[in-house]
Amino acid sequence: MRRAGRAAAEILFEVAPHVTPGVTTDRLDEVVHEATIARGGYPSPLNYRSYPKSVCTSVNEVICHGIPDSRPLVDGDIVNVDVTIYLDGVHGDSSVTFPVGEIDPNDRRLIEQTYVAMNEGISAVVPDRPVNSIGRAIERHARRHGLGVVREFIGHGIGTEFHSGLQIPHYHDPRARTIMETGMTFTVEPMLTLGDPACALWDDDWTAVTLDGCRTAQFEHTILVVDDGVELLTVLDDGTVPAEALVVEASA
Repeated sequence: MRRAGRAAAEILFEVAPHVTPGVTTDRLDEVVHEATIARGGYPSPLNYRSYPKSVCTSVNEVICHGIPDSRPLVDGDIVNVDVTIYLDGVHGDSSVTFPVGEIDPNDRRLIEQTYVAMNEGISAVVPDRPVNSIGRAIERHARRHGLGVVREFIGHGIGTEFHSGLQIPHYHDPRARTIMETGMTFTVEPMLTLGDPACALWDDDWTAVTLDGCRTAQFEHTILVVDDGVELLTVLDDGTVPAEALVVEASA
C-alpha cells in the first residue's frame, strides 16, 4: 500500500506541469497513463465498470468522475485530477484540484479551504473512534467558510479492491458508526462547492455536476490507521506531501 500510494503521488507530481491553458484533458489522460505504465502499474479507472479512460478529470462545475476529452483547458478553469494506480496487487488513490492559469479569488478560496477540510478530516482519524468523526470535522470546516459538502460521493475502503465496502461520509452521518481500527486503509476525499451541493449525473453515467453550475473542488489521500492516529500513504519517498501543498501555495 505504501508503494502504490507513493506511485500515485509521483504521478500527480508528473502531471502537474501539464495543467496549463490550452492543454486538453485527453492529454492529461495520456500523461497519467504513460506514467502509470512506466512504474509497472495499471491505471485502476481504465475499464472499471466500463469507465473509458485512465484518469478522472473534473473541470469547474464537474464534481467528480469527469471523462477526459478534447476540450482545451482555458485560463481561469479549475480541474481535479484523480489518479489511482494498481501496483503489486493493491490500489493507491489520490487527487488534486489544480488552478489553470490565473483564477478567480473565490475559486482560490474554494481550493484552499477544500484542502484544509481534507486535512481536518484526516486529523480526526484515531483508532477506536467511529468513522463519522471524519465527516463531522469536514462539514464543520466547510460550514465555517460558507461552502457546500457533496453527500452523494464519499470516501471508501481501498486495498486489494479499488472500492471496498467501508464507507467514509464527508458530512456528519450518525449512521456511520464503523469503528476505526489500526491497519484499516481508506480514502478521505471531500468535494466542496461554492453553491448548493445538489448534483446531477450526465447521461454518460459517470460525470457528476452541480445543479446550479457553481464550481467545486476535491482533494484526496489514501490513509492508513496506525496506533497513534494516521499515516498518509499517498506521499513521496521522502515523506513529502503530494502536489496539493504545491497547488495551495501557488494559488495564494
